[in-house]
Amino acid sequence: MICMLKQTRNSTARSVAGLRFVVLTLCAVGFSAPAEIANVEQWGIFEQAFEGPAGGNPFVDVEFTAVFTQNDQSVPVRGFYDGNGIYRVRFSPQTQGQWTYETKSNCLALSGRTGSLTAVAPAKSNHGPVKVAHTFHFAYADGTPYRPIGTTCYAWTHQDEKLQEQTLKTLSQSPFNKIRFCVFPKSYTYNKNEPQLYPFEGTPPSSWDFTRLNPEFFRHFERRIQQLGELGIEADVILFHPYDKGHWGFDRMSAANDDRYLRYVIARFATFRNVWWSLANEYDFMKEKTPADWDRFFQIVQSEDPYGRLRSIHNGTLLYNHTQPWVTHASIQNGSAVEDYGRAVLYRDVYLKPIVFDEVKYEGNIPQRWGNISDQEMVLRFWEGTIAGTYVGHGETYLDPSDVIWWSKGGVLHGNSPARIAFLRKIMEEGPAEGLEPIDKWQDYPFAGKRGEYYLAYFGRQSLTEWPFELHKAQIKDGMKFSVEVIDTWDMTITPVKGVFETKKRDDYAFADKDGRRVPLPGKPYIALRIRRIAE
Repeated sequence: MICMLKQTRNSTARSVAGLRFVVLTLCAVGFSAPAEIANVEQWGIFEQAFEGPAGGNPFVDVEFTAVFTQNDQSVPVRGFYDGNGIYRVRFSPQTQGQWTYETKSNCLALSGRTGSLTAVAPAKSNHGPVKVAHTFHFAYADGTPYRPIGTTCYAWTHQDEKLQEQTLKTLSQSPFNKIRFCVFPKSYTYNKNEPQLYPFEGTPPSSWDFTRLNPEFFRHFERRIQQLGELGIEADVILFHPYDKGHWGFDRMSAANDDRYLRYVIARFATFRNVWWSLANEYDFMKEKTPADWDRFFQIVQSEDPYGRLRSIHNGTLLYNHTQPWVTHASIQNGSAVEDYGRAVLYRDVYLKPIVFDEVKYEGNIPQRWGNISDQEMVLRFWEGTIAGTYVGHGETYLDPSDVIWWSKGGVLHGNSPARIAFLRKIMEEGPAEGLEPIDKWQDYPFAGKRGEYYLAYFGRQSLTEWPFELHKAQIKDGMKFSVEVIDTWDMTITPVKGVFETKKRDDYAFADKDGRRVPLPGKPYIALRIRRIAE
């Protein structure tokens, strides 16, 4: 029996009331006992299952929500149908203490159910969800700095189980703390295999009932999100993509089906604290969608997600308007911006939000121009982006006889950049907690850091044998003392420079060493400097 009331024009109020009583009574079959009080970590996941109707179309017919309350704070949360007559509601408490809840539904079996939970202190490894911090950077909810070092494996969850487990093992040994991947499977060059599960009920490849989602598919997907969380990796979930071209038709659903899918995904996944929402990959290549569609999708995600997870959208050639209030950070594809820190920093000035260059081409050897940069070039782009005060994402596309390429299917990494990226990540984590800020955007000072305290310089492709010690004037005065280290970003060495450098005003813009000392350099490319103030 479905929990849906339909009133004809000739129905009387009495007959409608009687019908409602009958429908709700039938829906009450399987009514279960109230849940016991549960303990859950702050930022963890509380879940409660309820029995309800399995007939009709529960994805369309049944409305099911719960309101979680603590003192004067109320958080409405959408529940979801998980198949076989089971409905679930999930909640992630953002504050500690006791919470109560009450369900609401057009079905009596799911309405008026009450319970409570106690949110306890988080475990040591639980820092909460990542949020925007200090305008251009990120931090976990407890204030711990987070610096995204991401990679891309678009369709890794759509491969066979063995390959998926291999991908997780590889990630566990990698420097990456964020991964971009798609909800929908991908039909594209080097990725033509059919997935094992599909998001909707129907017959592959293109006969689907888009009003009926496949709970088994989403259970599998969320298990992978959970496993990533256990590895300390953020799941940058891509909700739409253009790599379908009508093969399955997931890229050209109706507005009603798009919206239903979004609400279902958010109801299931939003409670995972490591989830980020990426509305699309290369959104502008999805010609069936309009700019108004993307605005609507953003607003649905923003309104349906009770926790305000991070939200972005990824471009092909046309940038989205990242100044919109529903965009938390700019996810940028640009093949040249991070070849030079001066280009990369411009995005910060435009958007005044964190800038993540999620795609800067791929380290690899495929014929396509976007997938054949060298390992050294990939590392250079990470460093240039870093000293611009932005963040850079990795990708790998080495040819494989079985077409198991990391950028799409995962598996194992073959390139030389990940080890160097790990080296950079350690340096970043030893830097200012607030994040690296450009020191002087108006002149040729390749520095980021914290003015007067910490400087990270990168000379890129230049092969210098020395560098005249000089710092931009901001927050500098005569007599300040600094230590200097020479960093070989490719050989992954850090060499202290002997002695102490003491500042003296040189002109209206810079301070130099009082004795005119210069920093000796090895005369090779990919060299950086770390300059730190010595406490008095």
